Amino acid sequence: MQLVKESEWLFEHLSDPDLRIIDCQFHLSNKTAGREQYRECHIPGAAFMDVAQDLSGPIKEHGGRHPLPAREDFIELMKGIGIHEQTTVIAYDGGEGAFAGRFLWTAQLFGYERVYVLNGGLKAWLEKGYPVTEDIPVLTPTDYAPVMNKNLLVTYPEVKDWTENDRPGYLIDSRESDRYKGIHEPIDHKAGHIPGAINMDWTENFRNGKYLPVPELENRFNHLNKDEPIIVYCGSGITATPNYIALKEAGFTNVKIYAGSFSDWISYPENRIETDQ
Repeated sequence: MQLVKESEWLFEHLSDPDLRIIDCQFHLSNKTAGREQYRECHIPGAAFMDVAQDLSGPIKEHGGRHPLPAREDFIELMKGIGIHEQTTVIAYDGGEGAFAGRFLWTAQLFGYERVYVLNGGLKAWLEKGYPVTEDIPVLTPTDYAPVMNKNLLVTYPEVKDWTENDRPGYLIDSRESDRYKGIHEPIDHKAGHIPGAINMDWTENFRNGKYLPVPELENRFNHLNKDEPIIVYCGSGITATPNYIALKEAGFTNVKIYAGSFSDWISYPENRIETDQ
């Protein structure tokens, strides 16, 4: 797989000097729990990045519940943990897939190329009996600052234009079907989906906590034309990332994420919302 590494691979490369591991354990309902879990148990050598503080910026009127962090802030974090041009970076979470995915896509957006996620996360690592530690690594900073890859990001005006002007391509809503349909909305103050979006639940990329094999991912998306652009969104730009990874693994090249996602879309009261009720 292009963006996914197995626990066996990581275990074999733990001592590589050009390897950095990022722990992204996080809980949407308890924003301090991930950092506490990291302090108690993480893969040796792993640095921690907080989804709410490091992989998101301050919440404003627009931008959604998890706005993008400022590029300069993210790059300073990456410098601080010793990421340079030749560094291979492996991100993991508790096994959910979405939090490590948020790191991967954010890092790629800001120009880091050698970035992967650990298949199955910490759960799969522990199931293999591989080592964990409480020790916080001391890492040597670097001064590497890559060029941003804007081709991975779609802005609100671009999504607005897509919905109003019959642009080519697909808009994929990654949330569970009841949220997409407007039947159930546990988080945002409006229910439904962006007009024209199709629903592909992000959790269907996984079996037993791991990404489906590439042939099965190709089959999952075989109704989409690989020559057409794809915009992926979710509630706030986090659970869209496993769909982004899965589409890339399935051979799609023109895939972007609407970072603000549905929570940004509904911050503009004039925007239409579709439901399937």
